[in-house]
Amino acid sequence: YTEDWTDTPKEQTEELWTLDIARWDLECEFNNTDHRTELNGVERLIVRRGQSFTINLHLRSGVYQPGGSALDLTVETGPQPSEQYGTQASFGLTDQINTSCWSAAITSPPGNMVSLSICSPPDAPIGRWRLTLGQGGSVDFVLLYNPWCTGDAVYMDSEEKLREYILAQDGIIYRGGWKYPIPTPWNYGQFEDGILNACLRILDMNPKCLRNPGKDASGRRNPIYVSRVLSAMVNCNDDKGVLLGRWTDDYDGGVSPLSWKGSVEILRNWDTNACQPVRFGQCWVFAAVACSVSRALGIPCRLVTNYNSAHDTNSNLVIERYVDENGQLVQKSRDMIWNYHCWVENWMTRPDLKPGFDGWQVMDPTPQEKSEGVYCCGPIPLKAIKEGELTDKYDAPFVFAEVNADVHTFMKRKDGSTKKIISSVHVGLKISTKSVGSDRREDITHLYKYPEGSDEEREAFTKANHQNKLLQQQDNAGLLIVIKVSTEMRKGCDFDVFAVITNNTPNEKKCRLVFGSRAVSYNGILGENCGFKDLLNVQLAPGEEKRVALRMNYSKYAENLTEDNLIRLAALLLDYGTQEAYLAVRNVVLVNPEIKVRILGEPKENRKLAAEITLQNPLPVPLQNCCFTVEGSNLTGGQVVTERLNSTVEPGQDAKVKIYFTPTHSGLRKLVVDFDSNKLCHVKGYRNVIIGK
Repeated sequence: YTEDWTDTPKEQTEELWTLDIARWDLECEFNNTDHRTELNGVERLIVRRGQSFTINLHLRSGVYQPGGSALDLTVETGPQPSEQYGTQASFGLTDQINTSCWSAAITSPPGNMVSLSICSPPDAPIGRWRLTLGQGGSVDFVLLYNPWCTGDAVYMDSEEKLREYILAQDGIIYRGGWKYPIPTPWNYGQFEDGILNACLRILDMNPKCLRNPGKDASGRRNPIYVSRVLSAMVNCNDDKGVLLGRWTDDYDGGVSPLSWKGSVEILRNWDTNACQPVRFGQCWVFAAVACSVSRALGIPCRLVTNYNSAHDTNSNLVIERYVDENGQLVQKSRDMIWNYHCWVENWMTRPDLKPGFDGWQVMDPTPQEKSEGVYCCGPIPLKAIKEGELTDKYDAPFVFAEVNADVHTFMKRKDGSTKKIISSVHVGLKISTKSVGSDRREDITHLYKYPEGSDEEREAFTKANHQNKLLQQQDNAGLLIVIKVSTEMRKGCDFDVFAVITNNTPNEKKCRLVFGSRAVSYNGILGENCGFKDLLNVQLAPGEEKRVALRMNYSKYAENLTEDNLIRLAALLLDYGTQEAYLAVRNVVLVNPEIKVRILGEPKENRKLAAEITLQNPLPVPLQNCCFTVEGSNLTGGQVVTERLNSTVEPGQDAKVKIYFTPTHSGLRKLVVDFDSNKLCHVKGYRNVIIGK
């Protein structure tokens, strides 16, 4: 038999003795550790919803007696707290915790020190809360999403995945190209000093909060709402958001997006400079900051790279590209194919959609197209993309096109006429994310698309009304042209690339081959010429294959490369007999030299440690103004450590520095390194370091 004091008759309640509280102890170290928030620090109370926490109350007079003591508690969040909107609750003591609503119970024996256990419901709004303890005063705490709680919309049932998608403070972002994905280290740093405050400020500065703060505070119970807010607030296009995008080589007033090694410096700069946008970001930076903020707030999150990512501006699921008679792209439409594009996936249930759409949701903070009048995108379930369910919220057609759009290529002649070209360009390739628990690449293309040509793919395209793909026939015109490259193309070297032409017809063919190369940025903007060849008389016997080499000389491409180290190769074959044109396009990534990191001494908590960092100059020219910078969560105290070289580094010589830092927490940590110089810019490297206690 247990007595439920919530049903106690009024006259009996009045006889209860109200606890006379002199002081309290928030037990921050115990509670934060129990709620897996201790890496934020233990100076304040940070807890997760749907899970109880304990406060010790020291009584001024009297002792606590079970059934004879009372305490009225109130919790509030936001500037306009309301019970109706779930941003305020009043409750008293009960015999045991009720995890479905705000509740409190005493868990200690009778005495003058009382252990008070308090629990929030698993759908309480996240953010800053104030708890009032009767007449005893009030305490402030932060409430976060709880992916360890089965009742929370962000619940994830794998401890291993939660270590990766919530607790891991560093990761790998895949850049480069689909033929050669390049892993780039990133320091998410979501538990570094001041970062949680910055994340909460992002929520407070969003236009929905500024317009209706009470409604916004209530909306924070819902990770769908919060993810959409973050998608808009990580860019600054409509608001006081975090990052300003820049996709040219002009970074005056800021820094190149490639200079960033992590989110910590970006979020701190925004927070300490009156919410002025940080300059500058590109897609992987926007996505990485969104990942840091999502994990900080308690939403499981991972960063994803889509290679050959289509940017469909008119929602027709077709990317139209135009080339001139030399095979060089002519910019005629805003539709683009990005070499890669990064976004994030957040994990949550979708009670607003029909069953089956819970789990990973695409959320893209890079400002590309407006959604409901704002530059944001998502969240949209991966399953909706895979199944072609384009009416589901939010922004399904845009994301579907990024991984499924059809590509039509036309030749624009000098007389103004156009002709369709036979070309094989596919989008949505090798969709990649970091594996759970390791630095290996995980291919998740199958979560977005069915196998090409399968019945399921056709069904998804039918639902999506993707008529172009349904009607597309495999062209087997007899002439085939592909581009082949050397196994590894290092920056600083000369190398050959090849146009390989095959005549599968029974007739002799006489053709013109235009084989060119241009620097290109990762989002498809073309730069200057890096090498060109025009052969007017290419003859092919039936069944013959020819390889035509194009020499790529460092002296030619060096000054034209963008920071992305990308060269676009285009081979245009014109059949004099049939007047058909065939186009092959391929982007190549020039590989930067490896940064070697050697840890000197035994890594231990709170003990000074040294790292020897080396990079060999691969270029045929000297390097000047060489600079190494490093950072790492719980390694460099939340700071960027810089070491400059005073001397010139000659070709083949090593640039070498020694950098000192003091780890603050044990465990596996990632030391992220960036090298910069006059000729070799923003080379990335890292070293995993196991810190002992």
